[in-house]
Amino acid sequence: MTREFRAVLFDLDGTLADTLADLANATNWALTQLGCPMHPLDSYRHMVGDGARQLCARALPPDKQSLTDEAVRLMRQHYEAHCFDMTRLYPGIAEVVATVAKRGHRLAVLSNKPDDFTKRTIAHYFQPSPFDVVRGQLPNVPLKPDPAAALQIAKELSIPAGQWLYLGDTNTDMRTARAAGMHAVGVLWGFRDLEELEEAGAERLIRRPLELLELL
Repeated sequence: MTREFRAVLFDLDGTLADTLADLANATNWALTQLGCPMHPLDSYRHMVGDGARQLCARALPPDKQSLTDEAVRLMRQHYEAHCFDMTRLYPGIAEVVATVAKRGHRLAVLSNKPDDFTKRTIAHYFQPSPFDVVRGQLPNVPLKPDPAAALQIAKELSIPAGQWLYLGDTNTDMRTARAAGMHAVGVLWGFRDLEELEEAGAERLIRRPLELLELL
């Protein structure tokens, strides 16, 4: 039996947009400024997803963790100027999001990316924005996989968590969805693989954005 969904909560990085190269370049630049070795692009697939501080901590050598705050500052500095150099929406995302909105579903974005960058990215690629709420990392709000931010969005839009479909590409997203009582759908075009999403509790997996329409 198909569940009745009234709203969709989207992750941003690896779900709506391929941001990996710009995130990797900004982090690698910060590392070079601190005299630390860089990492190949593909290795960042498993570093991103849990916020800027965790990204920088993972990228720094174990004996350089005291430089995390400075790495975050430098990374943000570079990313501020270059966050749209390589970033693109995944093929089909713009059309699918527009279709879901036209069908009357409420839409929101929840990212562990800092809130200012999250809002800037959505404003850049979606004009006008079809999203009722766009939210990134905020002070005093726990990051995903804590469900607090997801549940707050559901409350703001007066839609019970059980009527939300949550779309994301990492175990962090699947764990957030399950903890919030939302329907966890993993995307296979993002940064992580099928096994990770299944192990984290994905209830459905989709390979192309267009498949989202079949679930609503």
